[in-house]
Amino acid sequence: MARIWNKHKQSNTPLKRKVFVAMSGGVDSSVSAALLKKAGFDVIGIFMKCWSADDPMGENCTSSDDERMARLAAHKIGIPFYSLNFIKEYKERVVNYMLEGYRKGITPNPDVMCNKHIKFGLFFEKAMRLGADFVATGHYARLSRKFPISSSRVPKSRKQQKETVHILAARDENKDQSYFLSMIDPAVLLNVMFPIGEYTKPQVRELAKKFGLPNAERKDSQGICFVGKVDFSDFLKHYIPPKKGEIHDMEGNVLGEHEGAVYYTIGQRKGLGLAGGPYFVVDKDVKRNIVEVSKDENDLLKSRVKISHINWFAKPKKFPANLHVKLRYRSPMAEAVLEERAGEKHVLNFMDPQRAVTKGQFAALYDNNEMIGAGVIS
Repeated sequence: MARIWNKHKQSNTPLKRKVFVAMSGGVDSSVSAALLKKAGFDVIGIFMKCWSADDPMGENCTSSDDERMARLAAHKIGIPFYSLNFIKEYKERVVNYMLEGYRKGITPNPDVMCNKHIKFGLFFEKAMRLGADFVATGHYARLSRKFPISSSRVPKSRKQQKETVHILAARDENKDQSYFLSMIDPAVLLNVMFPIGEYTKPQVRELAKKFGLPNAERKDSQGICFVGKVDFSDFLKHYIPPKKGEIHDMEGNVLGEHEGAVYYTIGQRKGLGLAGGPYFVVDKDVKRNIVEVSKDENDLLKSRVKISHINWFAKPKKFPANLHVKLRYRSPMAEAVLEERAGEKHVLNFMDPQRAVTKGQFAALYDNNEMIGAGVIS
């Protein structure tokens, strides 16, 4: 790619800022690339190949079709297009993290780690080495800057060089993806762009039609980041063999059997195979291979949780701090007070008890609509 890139670099005016756009084949990243091209930037489309159809679990992998669609969109926009192979790194840094988490009895979030290690890790670093000024993705999120970004390469003032950039929730509350960005390195934000953060999903679809993009009506991707639509239970069982154990109620009575405590998550209702329900998973012990259930959803409520490995974008100036918290992608904001503790762990006290707070997931912290940090629920 370096040889091709050098040739491309020599043929372009040095006055335009270069933006490497992560193109997944979906409508969001394609519209992002089209908007940047229209704004006058020197745009390069990049597809990241992170999973292979040759993998035993790659039967339903859509990577080839995704790459083809991304290439078609890039051609329509009129930008160069390249592919980067991160299959090895994705398995090491995302898949292995996810599997190790399930083995420990927690519920990890591979999408958050994919953004941290792949999109805003390896891809960002590669783009910067190849001369990019910015990296852009199709995330529904916004960035707050004091100074607007020019498409032309003009010298930065001293104030611009010291600028700090903040992540804001997307304009479209139903599609806001700031949660998935909660663990990326804050240092990359100065060189990152989210072109569709001010748009709603219907508006993005309309823009795709106006740009004549071939994926204007393509459905949003589902499943594990970069892997595609796979049965998640089958995916786990491929790597973590089933092991029968007991299902207990909260008094220790045996109610039934399961195939492995690692496969269950807190709050789960389906797939328990118990009569007289509904039952909800309230706890699990992977060492003893026991899943604990209850009929009472109130047993899922927590008023206080610990978080660790905090990634600060803008640490509060004083504690306790009144914040809003997202405990999962689709959950509404919850009011909470964050207490600072010595060492790694801090404590979140919720104003209203929260349902199915799950170890291993991430608690994204907000000050109004600005995401100021995140931590791992422990």
